[in-house]
Amino acid sequence: MEEVEVLEKHGVKKRALISILCFLIAIILGMILSYFYVPKISLHGNRVIIVDINSKYVDKGCEATYQGKSISKDVKMTGNVDTTKPGTYKIVYTVKKGVYEKKATRTVIVQDMDKPTIELTGKEESYVCPNKTYQEEGYKAIDNYDGDITDQVVVTNKDDKVIYSVKDSSGNETVAERRIIYKDIEAPVITLIGSQTETIEVGTKYKELGYGAIDNCDDYLTDSVKVSNNIDINKPGTYEVKYEVTDKSNNKTTITRKVHIVEKATKGVIYLTFDDGPKQGTTNVILDILKEEGVTATFFVTNSGPDNLIVREYNEGHTVALHTASHNYKTVYTSVEGYFADLDKVKNRVKRLIGKEVHIIRFPGGSSNTISRKYNKGIMTTLTKEVQNRGYYYFDWNVDSEDAGGTKTASGVYKNVTKSLSKKRANVVLMHDIKPYTRDALRDIIHYGKENGYVFKSITEDTPMVTHRVNN
Repeated sequence: MEEVEVLEKHGVKKRALISILCFLIAIILGMILSYFYVPKISLHGNRVIIVDINSKYVDKGCEATYQGKSISKDVKMTGNVDTTKPGTYKIVYTVKKGVYEKKATRTVIVQDMDKPTIELTGKEESYVCPNKTYQEEGYKAIDNYDGDITDQVVVTNKDDKVIYSVKDSSGNETVAERRIIYKDIEAPVITLIGSQTETIEVGTKYKELGYGAIDNCDDYLTDSVKVSNNIDINKPGTYEVKYEVTDKSNNKTTITRKVHIVEKATKGVIYLTFDDGPKQGTTNVILDILKEEGVTATFFVTNSGPDNLIVREYNEGHTVALHTASHNYKTVYTSVEGYFADLDKVKNRVKRLIGKEVHIIRFPGGSSNTISRKYNKGIMTTLTKEVQNRGYYYFDWNVDSEDAGGTKTASGVYKNVTKSLSKKRANVVLMHDIKPYTRDALRDIIHYGKENGYVFKSITEDTPMVTHRVNN
């Protein structure tokens, strides 16, 4: 009986061993078959990829082989990735060879990984008056996915800081801070009533036009303004009126008003003025006539013509003044900056030739011109004030020879000038030294003036300005 049991046990063990052996053989055969007959797929890159929303996803692909040879061209890829929407996407790679098929899967996770941005209006350090509270200057929050989320910003005031925080729909959080400094660092502002430059005649009492002062923290400070000046009304020259005010935080402001004291207008004087030159053939002859007649004049020059004629004008005692570099109305009157850019060019030319800066000017077309309306409405109102603020003296005329269009004969120029002269005023005569008929009329005009008791002078900075009514 015991022998039978032993034999049975040995039989069971034998059968178990045979089963295990068969299983191992099957596995080995399967591996062999798999190696030789089942294709393989190997992914390029990671099986799980995380990409930022709205970025560009480019799949890296895979490598497929069969029996050691590449069959990558036979791989079919299914699935897509929408990077405009957060989510998990699957890309499946499939290759088939014979009866065997192989698949591989890549997981692409699209996430919003960017934090929102907070833009503060103004500066990150804001100065506030010690006696006032901070007034929010503004802010804006933008997220790459959610768009404008300004309305979700949480604002917290903490000690000397304002803290701004915001989260987007993906939980990305941004925090910004604005430092509040309770200190007055702004100086008061003084505003002058009237022009910043004033011209009065010798012996005329200076009358203050008025002023006002305001401060960001102390409000109105007009009564605290200190005014002083060095004006001598009996002596021609340029003087300054000084205005000074200090706020409670010791911030000080000082501005000045220039006051030109000029000679009294001489009645019966003739100021011969010539625009648009110099020009060879006319200006040089005009200079010859003036020299022979012992008369000085004023030349409002441009950037045209020979340098030597400007030098000669200056050396022979005439006043060299500024007109325009280009005489192009569009260039000159489109903007204030454009006007001064043009003026600076002719100013630099004259300084190069005579060695000093010139501050006597004449506007192209005169200050009363209306053509400037075509390019910039109101620019002459601005320029007539601004040139004086910058230290210039501008002159128009009260006697027009009309040689720029009204007449083209020497007799016409002579008639237009002589009929308009007056002993009751200073006469500023407009002529153009580029016109031959003006050249030819000049000597007779001078003779008429001398014979009728007029005096000829050239314009200086002490000459009272003769100006027109501004029409733009």
